[in-house]
Amino acid sequence: MVLILTIVFMVIEAVAGWVSGALALLADAAHMLIDAGALGLSAFTAWLVRRPASPSKTYGYLRLEIFAAVVNGAALIGIAAAVVMEAIKRLGNPQPIRVDIFLAAAAAGLLINLVSLKVLHGVRHGGLNVRSAYLHVMSDALGSVGALIAALIVQFTGWTIADPIVSIILSVLILGGAWQLLKESTVVLLEAAPPHLPLDDVRSRLLGVGGVEDVHDLHVWTVTSGVVAMSGHAVVPELADHPTALKRML
Repeated sequence: MVLILTIVFMVIEAVAGWVSGALALLADAAHMLIDAGALGLSAFTAWLVRRPASPSKTYGYLRLEIFAAVVNGAALIGIAAAVVMEAIKRLGNPQPIRVDIFLAAAAAGLLINLVSLKVLHGVRHGGLNVRSAYLHVMSDALGSVGALIAALIVQFTGWTIADPIVSIILSVLILGGAWQLLKESTVVLLEAAPPHLPLDDVRSRLLGVGGVEDVHDLHVWTVTSGVVAMSGHAVVPELADHPTALKRML
């Protein structure tokens, strides 16, 4: 549903931005184009990860969620950078703007993005993939807010330079969320130990099990959101202790 709303309004906003000459609308339309691709990737990934594991893919396709989040985070950073560069050009060369079209499109864009946020709000903590989709829509909503503010300033003051200034401010806000998403996704791809499971604590708990003399080659990593895996070698010298130690560790 969010994907369809995004595509439809992207076309409307691109036309409105071209006719009105408003950078904020054109930037937001370009942003929505990437978002449409990101939402499509998120939807496809959400379907694909439900496929069962196989002998060659023992974790199934769960890892694709993280890959989708990395792609989406990188796309957001690229969009924000492109908007900033275009806005800087316009600061030195303000363009005439059709405020009526600018204002109407910005208001309609905000409404569409609020509907999309409502749809995704209940599942936004479902994993990095869904969270990345939510962040894309959130950044779109911020873009619409900025476009609306810029349109109102131009409407009441005639100060067209407000358009690129607001675009830069919103791009900086988008960069913050995108960088956090990219950082978290990269940590998962690097198979780092989850922050809430310190490796030393895991080792101590294992060594506290009766019959376990030593633990080595211990690894803890995140497969995908909410799925943590562990492997390691426990040294249990006494053969009689093996079943007991195994049960306690499990």
